[in-house]
Amino acid sequence: MVSTQLTDQAAGQIQAGKPSRGTEPTGDHFDELRAFFADGVFPSSCPTRTVLDHVMSRWGVLVLLTLAERTLRWGELRRAVQGVSEKMLAQTLRTLEQDGLVHREAFPVIPPHVEYSLTELGSDLAIQMAPLMAWIARHADEIVARSAQPT
Repeated sequence: MVSTQLTDQAAGQIQAGKPSRGTEPTGDHFDELRAFFADGVFPSSCPTRTVLDHVMSRWGVLVLLTLAERTLRWGELRRAVQGVSEKMLAQTLRTLEQDGLVHREAFPVIPPHVEYSLTELGSDLAIQMAPLMAWIARHADEIVARSAQPT
């Protein structure tokens, strides 16, 4: 199951020293990026910007990580991703489906029954995102407290 993969991979990376809690990045962290972005330049026309916009949007991250746990119906997904409006959930799911990250399966029954799950590509992405989300969860209180302090 993907949730087990997420937990196992995130735990393995943390135990192996990745993601690093230190401030010094290692060459391993950036070698692949250098292969794609020579001289550290991120071109404005790069398709990665579109993908980042879809995947790393406020709701995209939460939808992907929620679906990493299991297949969900619309209402279940909306309850799991608290605060998302119907409009934004529909838009996010549509975008992620068009990107090949989410699979939508509609069953020909009345009332309508639609289930959402991750594709293989979406599962791979969720596994990569889990350590980032774990880092954010570990540091969120500290970061929010700092941003609330007067300057």
